Amino acid sequence: MSYLLFIVEPVGQRAQRTPQEGRDAYAQMVRYAEDLGSRGLLVRAESLKSESESVRLRIRDGERSLVDGPYAEAKEMIGGFFLLNCDTREEALALAAECPAAQWATVEVRELGPCFM
Repeated sequence: MSYLLFIVEPVGQRAQRTPQEGRDAYAQMVRYAEDLGSRGLLVRAESLKSESESVRLRIRDGERSLVDGPYAEAKEMIGGFFLLNCDTREEALALAAECPAAQWATVEVRELGPCFM
């Protein structure tokens, strides 16, 4: 089974870190990804740029709307993800507990499901 670990960060948290704190956090996450890879569990991992570089698209009644970030109502943003190949939900939760980001963000665990039935 495949699981996504979303790293859900408070908006603006990255900007509050010193450059050294940012490098240290990044290094911890790289080591975590390398460990998952060496264990044959990691399918893909990516960091996402800040919400200030994002855009939201919506189409309603044929009308297209684009809203550039940052978003005033947002208190959190998805800062990155790990796509894992796990046998069980419990294994995915155990791997999420090992994630360094759990110390400064929320790690949301979601099982992938079929798009079409």
